[in-house]
Amino acid sequence: MDTSLFKYIWRYTKAQQIWILTIILISMVPYFLALDLPKRIVNGPIQGQGFEGEGATQPFLPVAFDVPSWISSSGTITLFEGFHLGQLPYLVCLCATFLAFVCINGLFKYYINTFKGRLGERMLRRLRYQLLDRILRFPSSYFRRIKAPEAATMIKDEVEPLGGFIGDMLVQPVFLGGQAITAMVFIMVQDVWLGTIAGSIVLAQAFLIPRLRRQLLVLGKRRQLTARALAGRVGEIVDGINNVHTNDTSNWERADLASRLGTIFAIRYELFQRKFFIKFLNNFLAQLTPFMFYLVGGYLAITGNLDIGQLVAVIAAYKDLPGPVSELIAYDQQRLDVQIKYSQVIEQFQPENMMEPELQAPPVGPVPAITQGYAASRVGVVDDAGTKLLESATFKLAPGEQVAAVGTVNSGAETMADVLARLTAPTSGSVNLEGENLEDLHESFTGRRTAYVGPDIYLPQTSFRDALFYGLKHQPVRERPAELSDPKERAWEVAEAALAGNTDLDIKAEWLDFETLGTEDPNAADEVARQILDVVDLRQDVFDLGLRGQVDPEKDPELAEKFLEARKALRQRLEDPALSKLVELFEPKSYSLQASVGENLLFGTASGPTFERDKLVGNAYMRSVLNGCGLDQAFFDMGTKIAATATELFKDLPPEHPFFERLSFMTSEEIPEYEAALARAASQTVEDAAPSDQEMFMRLPFDYVEPQHRFGLLDDEMKNKLLEARTAFREGLPGEHSEAIAFYDPEVYNPAASLQDNILLGRVTYGVAEGAEKVRQVIHEVLDELELRDEVFQVGLNFNVGNGGKRLNVSQRQKLSLARALIKKPDILIVNRALTALDSRTQKKIIERVLERSNGQNGSDPFGIFWVLQAPRFAEEFQRVLVFDKGALAEDDTPANLLKQDGHYKALVSSA
Repeated sequence: MDTSLFKYIWRYTKAQQIWILTIILISMVPYFLALDLPKRIVNGPIQGQGFEGEGATQPFLPVAFDVPSWISSSGTITLFEGFHLGQLPYLVCLCATFLAFVCINGLFKYYINTFKGRLGERMLRRLRYQLLDRILRFPSSYFRRIKAPEAATMIKDEVEPLGGFIGDMLVQPVFLGGQAITAMVFIMVQDVWLGTIAGSIVLAQAFLIPRLRRQLLVLGKRRQLTARALAGRVGEIVDGINNVHTNDTSNWERADLASRLGTIFAIRYELFQRKFFIKFLNNFLAQLTPFMFYLVGGYLAITGNLDIGQLVAVIAAYKDLPGPVSELIAYDQQRLDVQIKYSQVIEQFQPENMMEPELQAPPVGPVPAITQGYAASRVGVVDDAGTKLLESATFKLAPGEQVAAVGTVNSGAETMADVLARLTAPTSGSVNLEGENLEDLHESFTGRRTAYVGPDIYLPQTSFRDALFYGLKHQPVRERPAELSDPKERAWEVAEAALAGNTDLDIKAEWLDFETLGTEDPNAADEVARQILDVVDLRQDVFDLGLRGQVDPEKDPELAEKFLEARKALRQRLEDPALSKLVELFEPKSYSLQASVGENLLFGTASGPTFERDKLVGNAYMRSVLNGCGLDQAFFDMGTKIAATATELFKDLPPEHPFFERLSFMTSEEIPEYEAALARAASQTVEDAAPSDQEMFMRLPFDYVEPQHRFGLLDDEMKNKLLEARTAFREGLPGEHSEAIAFYDPEVYNPAASLQDNILLGRVTYGVAEGAEKVRQVIHEVLDELELRDEVFQVGLNFNVGNGGKRLNVSQRQKLSLARALIKKPDILIVNRALTALDSRTQKKIIERVLERSNGQNGSDPFGIFWVLQAPRFAEEFQRVLVFDKGALAEDDTPANLLKQDGHYKALVSSA
């Protein structure tokens, strides 16, 4: 990329810059004419010059040119004498002309500003795309030196000012300079002394202000660097928040952040001081000129050396002069500022050994299969600190060959896997694939014909299905569906993408590589997913995620209706006396003892933050319902009784005591606070209590469940009042909260509740031995009976895995990573200690299943494997073993032969 911002802008916008400059030059003509009109209006029809006689007229819009006397004796050629008008019509016409010029100049400004705004945003889009494109081509080692939040800040925030400047690069100085020069020339034409005064002060501004603003640029650069460092530090804290908590370093982090914020404050404060002093000086110089005009111009007018019309015209012309001059000075500062920002950003996006863009371009035609395999020759890797990670490793890996790599942690096996996966470039030696240097191969070849599974997996916030099929989204295979297709909109998108230098690949098209899956049917793709998930022991997990997932009845009414049928079937099953005591079903007119008081009041599922459990006590509408039903005092009394009982029972227990698990509405740390609040509320009503005490006590009943807590606080009278409040809550719900809660109805699917809660629509009875497991088993039986297991699996595939996949546990994420690699059907699978979160039995089972697929069993395509094993004893399942020790390839043979030798492999297996 160009190191100079001006060269970068000129390269891509030369034609547009020339066009808008032409428009600006044309706009100067009506601008100059508009400056002369006030003088004509004042001197002519207002003061009566030219209308001294009775019935005198003046020509309006004459067309005449001054010429030499040898062409015309009068010195003028008149093409049109104009319209001869009296004093009042002449005044009206001149004023109308002035208004017309105001409109014309305004339209010119509108067009110029719109054009340069579009130009700037288009170039900003180009710049951001190029920076993002370069990130996709960075060598993997470079990501160890940059922080993700810093890179995001640079692309999102730091280049933002460049968008405004790009459109102004030539437009602003020419447009503002043209206005300023036009105004100065006009003032000079009217009176040379006034023009000299104005010019002198403008020169003083142009000399002083930019020099004073140079220090602002230095401060701005420091502010940018410190803000970027703060963003990176915050990102580190977010990523490592568990380390903060487990090491009690939160106060150290606070001190660090406070120090950084203090540095930014000091920089910004100094910047503001200098900025507003410069603004004061600039405003003073701008207002000094009118003072001189009134003084000197007034003197000249009094002495008869300047007529009033000229003075008015000069003052009107100067009105348009300070603005352009100030903006030109600001433009000069902006120019230097954005050049610094651009240079700083570009420095971070030009690492060495960046992948060539041609290696990532969508390939034409099918990608060939691997037929020769890998050949590593004396491969060595040294990290940035000079540590040797791998030294002189030489071996071959043929297609279909099953190779295990073993060794202690950091023995070199992990680095070798990264080299084969093209994640680490060798610093010595070479790795060839299909007879060509691995670094020179097109990414479509290595990215499709090989698959890599590492110990860490990062998942964007997406569905389980999209995470699983991510490795099959290489390039569009079909155009976007008809319901998403608007030819005009798509044509506009393609045109704008081309003008901004972006790719025209359609994100709304079908990207899933059905050919690799061996099917053209999306439903059949889910069947392939089932088979792969069986291999990695994840299918049941997806089914369970489906039960936790949600279904939108508006988008899929048929599916919602099927699960309503499951609800009815479950209720029939629960009529069996042996099962009836397992669940208390929700009924609109009955109080559910197994649900909390808050759940009984809402009788629905919150679909937003408004009615979340911990916010109910502070919700104004909920408090109004309680007050209207006479439950304010009852809730307060109930809360004090709960607090008194809980503090009495649990105050002497240690915080880790298991009884606190039953005390869901109060933690051990809150007990002293409640003891103090109870002392204050001993003789108070709810009205007398402080608002904080009201909230402390009134929040407790919302979480109270009689069978679980057994404080004996719910009699029939209280239940009836709560049912009345439930009805009042639902009937009086304001319109703005209508979508904040989905109420329970035995005949209606609840879109805010999970699939399992919809089928159950009740609560498992507390205290029944293995009650939850028994209910779960009955639900599974109902789903099998109605043949809905596949539908639940589909819902599980749509489950949102959360940011970074954190709604899945570590073992699920590792299994998903392996499944994602297998579903690509690679020719060679590279696995690098990828199942460390699993127990040995599960690891062994998954390894055996993967090896079976590698052999072509169960109709799968054979493929080769390079697997860095956590447990060396599993290597006996492989055809060949590579043993790494202290960065070197120490042994290479079959497992049986290596066990016969008294070497590293035998020692590793024996010690395991």
